[in-house]
Amino acid sequence: MSSSSTTPPTPDRVTRRPADHEETVRADRAWWDAEAEDYYAEHGGFLGDADLVWGPEGWTEADLGLLGDLAGADVLEVGAGAAQGGRWCARQGARVLASDLSAGMLRVARRVDARDAAAGMPSAGPAAYLQCDGARLPLADASFDLVLTAHGVLAFVPEAEQALREWARVLRPGGRCVFSLPHPFRWSLPDVPGPEGLVVRHSYFDRRAYVEETQDGLATYAEHHRTVGDLVRAVVASGLVLEDLVEPPWPAGRDHVWGGWSRTRGELVPGTAIFLARHP
Repeated sequence: MSSSSTTPPTPDRVTRRPADHEETVRADRAWWDAEAEDYYAEHGGFLGDADLVWGPEGWTEADLGLLGDLAGADVLEVGAGAAQGGRWCARQGARVLASDLSAGMLRVARRVDARDAAAGMPSAGPAAYLQCDGARLPLADASFDLVLTAHGVLAFVPEAEQALREWARVLRPGGRCVFSLPHPFRWSLPDVPGPEGLVVRHSYFDRRAYVEETQDGLATYAEHHRTVGDLVRAVVASGLVLEDLVEPPWPAGRDHVWGGWSRTRGELVPGTAIFLARHP
């Protein structure tokens, strides 16, 4: 899949409307390609270069221990961004393939690897990188012991079940799928961190996509919403077995702000949901 080499058009408005898979992929690939460097510059310090951070609250895999022993495991990270999570898994002894829709984000990931190597740091990182649609994987069946993503893919595709079926397809029997995404309840609230973000403004049951678009209706960015029940049903329909749903509270002593995430909101309502599932 090739990436866009041009700057995406500036959106003129925000709307809620249906957006199919192809429109969403086209818009979000261009958006992430254009934003990759700025996103890393803004959030790279918080995320770390070799940490698996499950969400903007700041909980890491080292904190939560959701994945278990990774030594010798074949791991696929979808929606990898700069591959921080994949790099963490590799340093636990896993063989990692890091994939992302955006060539721009993967360039950042490779630059981090090259910088570490030039500094004489441990070279353990993803064994390979792949640019692809995380809901349509060009990979063989039963290739991995673990598929994971931290806030990747599922918020950016209209059909959660399609993505989960793909992740289930590439898992070996007994393999695990662990993914986080913005908690569905957040869809009802304005994306602001202060008290004004604690007033319900949107219907939790409105499944229309959030779309930034030009005056001509060209989508430049899209996110998709489903309820907790929708996500549970999508996991079950994919053939995976749901083992746990973790709703991490706001970490004690943390006062940072990331978009609509903040202590003000995080101590009252969940911001991230983490699903743990297993291939039977």
